[in-house]
Amino acid sequence: MSAKKKTAKKKVAAKKKPAAKKKVEKKKPAAKKKPVAKKKVAKKKPAAKKKPAARKSAADETAGFIPYTPEKGEEYMNETQIEHFREILLAWKHELMEEVDRTVHHMQDEAANFPDPNDRATQESEFTMELRTRDRERKLIKKIDESIDLLDAGDYGYCEQCGVEIGIKRLEARPTATLCIDCKSLDEIREKQML
Repeated sequence: MSAKKKTAKKKVAAKKKPAAKKKVEKKKPAAKKKPVAKKKVAKKKPAAKKKPAARKSAADETAGFIPYTPEKGEEYMNETQIEHFREILLAWKHELMEEVDRTVHHMQDEAANFPDPNDRATQESEFTMELRTRDRERKLIKKIDESIDLLDAGDYGYCEQCGVEIGIKRLEARPTATLCIDCKSLDEIREKQML
């Protein structure tokens, strides 16, 4: 190689600019993020204590029950009132009989021999409870039949002890009532004293 070429290469190499330094961009500080609003979490309220279920009256149990409103000067236990209470008693009896049938079918359908003793015990206790309830309803059906017999005899709506009118509102609340409110209150007081 000639001297000219060597010097020319050196000059070219010398003329070459050094590699440009990469510019390192400074990162901008991140914009301040707005604090995320915390969602309001509803605090769980303690479960309200369940009130014991009120006793169902015949009015609650019979569908389509319309309270009887006596007209001014209307005779107590006239034909319309007797029919009104007959309908209530028969509807109540019919409903109880349907419940008995439903229980029988339920017990036949659900009866199973569970291998787990706990499951068997649970089923047995449920059946026992249902049978106890049905037994109480059987006694109630007997009282309803007695009330229907009193209706037929013309003695329905009068207190067994003192002979006073029991009252339409009381009979609508408890159609099998045989005592006026005063005699029933005295009976309850006597029961409490005997305990």
